Amino acid sequence: MDDLLFGTRDKRGNWAPNAPLEVAPFWTGNLAKTGRWLVGYVWPHNTIFMAVTLVYWYLVLPDWEVMRTFGWGWILRIHLANSAGIFLLFGSIELIYYVRRRQGTRFKYNHKFPAENPSDVFWFKSQNIDNFLRTFLVSIPIWTAIQCFTLWCFANGFATWLSPQDHWLWLAVLVFLVPAIHEVHFFCGHWLIHQGPLYRWIHSVHHNSINPSPWSSMSMHPVESAFFFSEVMWHLLIPSNPFVAMFQLVSTAYGAVVGHIGFDKLELTDDRAVDSHAYAHYLHHKYFEVNYGGDGVVPLDKWFGTWHDGTREADERMKERFRRKKARMNAAASSRSASL
Repeated sequence: MDDLLFGTRDKRGNWAPNAPLEVAPFWTGNLAKTGRWLVGYVWPHNTIFMAVTLVYWYLVLPDWEVMRTFGWGWILRIHLANSAGIFLLFGSIELIYYVRRRQGTRFKYNHKFPAENPSDVFWFKSQNIDNFLRTFLVSIPIWTAIQCFTLWCFANGFATWLSPQDHWLWLAVLVFLVPAIHEVHFFCGHWLIHQGPLYRWIHSVHHNSINPSPWSSMSMHPVESAFFFSEVMWHLLIPSNPFVAMFQLVSTAYGAVVGHIGFDKLELTDDRAVDSHAYAHYLHHKYFEVNYGGDGVVPLDKWFGTWHDGTREADERMKERFRRKKARMNAAASSRSASL
């Protein structure tokens, strides 16, 4: 496919889409786009996550009586399923588009590949090795621990377990709102770990990957990883169902790759491609202090002035915000100096 029909490439070879990012149309009153937005909301990502949830529900999870007591057998079973699933999904995207480079740099935001830039900030000076090891040694074990604790809570009646027969409408709404719950939870904690020492001590580990790839998705400090997967705890606080909680957690874990694919479109054939929805989070990795949330299902970034839609106007707003921030910091430093 000719990516220049959909975007532009700068002198360095970096590609950007022509169309600016948009928040969900019902927030802007552009209801004519709601139908198309709903299709993108459901397909393909959330449909895939629902399919994966069904695999866990029917093929991976043991009987609820077993999960009433913590035991290495069922916990390791879930851990192996988590590890295998991430290896297959993230690894296949990495292999096809980053190792074999099936579509070269077409639709790739950053024209370079992580393997081309060794750096001392990574273990073994390799972003790929560093990200892979942090995923499997840190994030997946923490995900498994939180997942098993949640299932144990439902099995022991420590959460309000609603039956689909009696509460089908509320549970259907809750399933539909899973991405919105993720965006609100993610924005709040993500913004927090961008502040001062929390960024230096915790979140900088993830942001070492300025040019993210699939293995960057869950390359995190343990504290960030624990926060990231803790969004499933909302289903212990509100009336819910363990299947909905599993969908929330599957969407969080497997969905982490969405913002780190690095390509705007993944070519399936010579004339067909699937949209990645990766641009909003790519801009966050590029500029650090924009797009703390998601794609604008709940547009907290827009409401708090940190939304970047990829346009030059957004660049100027961002630069002005940075100038004001620097001026405040300089004024505070001057005030402290004067008081000494």
